[in-house]
Amino acid sequence: MVTVLALVIGIAIGYGIHWFTKGATSIKNDTPAQVEQESNRVNGIGGIFFKTEDPNRLKQWYSKHLGLNVDDYGTNFEWRHASDSTQKGFTLWAPFSSKSTYFDGPLMINYRVSDLDGLLEKLKEEGVTVVDVMEPVEYGKFAHILDIDGNKVELWESYDDKYDEIVDGRTR
Repeated sequence: MVTVLALVIGIAIGYGIHWFTKGATSIKNDTPAQVEQESNRVNGIGGIFFKTEDPNRLKQWYSKHLGLNVDDYGTNFEWRHASDSTQKGFTLWAPFSSKSTYFDGPLMINYRVSDLDGLLEKLKEEGVTVVDVMEPVEYGKFAHILDIDGNKVELWESYDDKYDEIVDGRTR
């Protein structure tokens, strides 16, 4: 009995190793989340924006207790691109007034993209609601969409070199 069990386990392990090393080409995955990774889809988090009764008080608390180096907007977490460690990238942490109308809910996430024009075109073709026209600024281009739950999502094609020149609050 133990020999048969060991043989079955051995076959299962061998099949599992083959499946993981060769790939499960016979298994089809039709999940909506599996979208072909293209260069003009999201490639990172550009910012986390949330509402609070007193943004300045909250920024000071985070500065004092967690060491964030804050400015008028919050702080920018500085990091390096995985594909080129000489290039900087930024993720903004920003508390907003609870009365702000910049976004409706308590939270909005800014996603970094490499080709905002191309992504907006694809999203429109896919039936995604684009809230506004693309807004070019000195340090990148922005646009807003709605996700399937109606949450406003910000998309940012960043010009990190320009952004690096204007950033005050940095947390490294």
